[in-house]
Amino acid sequence: MPSVNTQWRSIDCDLVVVGSGAAGLAAAVTAAFHGLKVVVVEKAPVFGGATAWSGGWMWAPGNPLARRAGIHEDPQQPRTYLKNELGERYDAARVDAFLDNAPRMVAFFEENTALQFADGNAIPDVHGKVAGAGTQGHQVIAAPYDARELGGLNKRLRKTMRETSFLGMPIMAGADLGAFLSMTRSPKSFLHVTKRFLRHLRDLAFHGRAMHLVNGVALIGRLAKSADDLKVQMIESAPAKQLLLENGVVRGAIVSTPTGDIEIRAARGVVLAAGGFPNDIARRKALFPRTPTGQEHLALPPESCSGDGITLGESAGGLLDTRVASPAAWAPVSRVPHPDGTVGHFPHIIERGKPGLIGVLSNGQRFVNEADGYYDYVAAMVAQAPQGEEVHSWLICDHRFQRLYGLGYARPFPVPVGRFVRNGYLKRGNTIEELATTCGIPPSALAATVQRFNDNARQGTDPDFGRGSTPYNRKMGDPLHKGPNPCVAPIEQGPFYAVKVLPGSFGTFAGLKTNEHAQVVNANGKPIAGLYAAGTDMASVMGGFYPSGGINLGPAMTFGFIAGRHAARATDDRHMSTVRQEELAAVC
Repeated sequence: MPSVNTQWRSIDCDLVVVGSGAAGLAAAVTAAFHGLKVVVVEKAPVFGGATAWSGGWMWAPGNPLARRAGIHEDPQQPRTYLKNELGERYDAARVDAFLDNAPRMVAFFEENTALQFADGNAIPDVHGKVAGAGTQGHQVIAAPYDARELGGLNKRLRKTMRETSFLGMPIMAGADLGAFLSMTRSPKSFLHVTKRFLRHLRDLAFHGRAMHLVNGVALIGRLAKSADDLKVQMIESAPAKQLLLENGVVRGAIVSTPTGDIEIRAARGVVLAAGGFPNDIARRKALFPRTPTGQEHLALPPESCSGDGITLGESAGGLLDTRVASPAAWAPVSRVPHPDGTVGHFPHIIERGKPGLIGVLSNGQRFVNEADGYYDYVAAMVAQAPQGEEVHSWLICDHRFQRLYGLGYARPFPVPVGRFVRNGYLKRGNTIEELATTCGIPPSALAATVQRFNDNARQGTDPDFGRGSTPYNRKMGDPLHKGPNPCVAPIEQGPFYAVKVLPGSFGTFAGLKTNEHAQVVNANGKPIAGLYAAGTDMASVMGGFYPSGGINLGPAMTFGFIAGRHAARATDDRHMSTVRQEELAAVC
């Protein structure tokens, strides 16, 4: 669809969606499929929001891909898990809406749109010792996508995050990533990587960007193509600045564009999906722990995710629900100095579970099971870092580890490691004591910590934190490691390396209070007519906890789907085949 032009001063439609990440596009596609005329407005000059920079995983228990693989889980199991994980923050109505509709969401997009999925059936829930935790069948991800299918729309989409790609080439979590990490140990992996890289070089030469889309960019590409096919009007560089209210009912929005304001009147209302407030410094300062200026936190979403949807919702009587376990979806993040003078952010997701690495605080002591979830790592760091100092930790490894797995943005062999030491990203020491001094850690304390860890690691154990003791831990480890524990190996081959990590996040958990229909509610708990919220503009259905990977995008897609159907007054599953309806009836 064309971008905004000077002829537009008002638009009439059925539904306005503010934001073009997974939640917004899911709502737009669903509503358009059910016959509504939909307009999507995006503040940034490109579509995709934080989703385009994400891993793209969605938590969707009972999904059709799992059932086709023969995984038939009792639908009460994920409810049991969430009840145990969320405790008093378990909202039965919204959890039921999510778990009942997540399989329907996957089936709807599979059958009716360009969005196709690959399974993550082998990925366990994070907290395997909690009753109800699943070991398989809960995850899906958008299947890889050829950007040539997008035509000119491709240039209007956000590219993969610079720090998590290699020369602009996104790497898919799972077998693809495994091949990159094992390319020096497996001829098959080496061949896979060579083919991927040569294809990427060809795409750069002819198109100037990656054309083999995976992870979050594949999800956005497929959703954007679906929206385009359904004649959804998508307008970039168009921040929504005001909601249109008529007798307490939301009837559209006023949108700012480079050529002037546009009044978009929407008979069925507005869906807020603008990406939460991870880059709203004032709200961060007020709500995030141990963030005295608001600047200490390293948010991963684009700058455009700065609270616009929250502010719009509040203007119509909505409430920012801060009664969550955490206001943000924590992730450990390091600052990356680039040659052009800019500083990027790298999320430490993969290497923490690999054998031969530990995390320590400024006192040189370990504080957490490093192979647990990224949320758990930061929550422990925030809680245990010495008071009165910057909250941070150091990831410590030896030369063997760095060359095999990489350390943060410092890639593994054959990428040279020297430049990361020279620009200060990595600290290096010939001995553990020398490394400690470089990092400002008491040398004797770090040496004692490493020695204790090594003594146990040689036996494949971690009595202090139980690393490698859960299915999730072992999934994060290295299946090719020859020791008894895929998550544990001694740190003993110098030189030694360290990278400083700080609290960051994939987005916010505090958000507008909503009901099970994704409607924003007021102080009395009554829905505000014509106003919906999804994604991180909606308060987390997980109550601010992080029970499994994909619990941001899974609910984002599902509640976007719910909002689109509710706005379209859709009350049945006629969009699905009889066979699919029977499958879902068995799940739900």
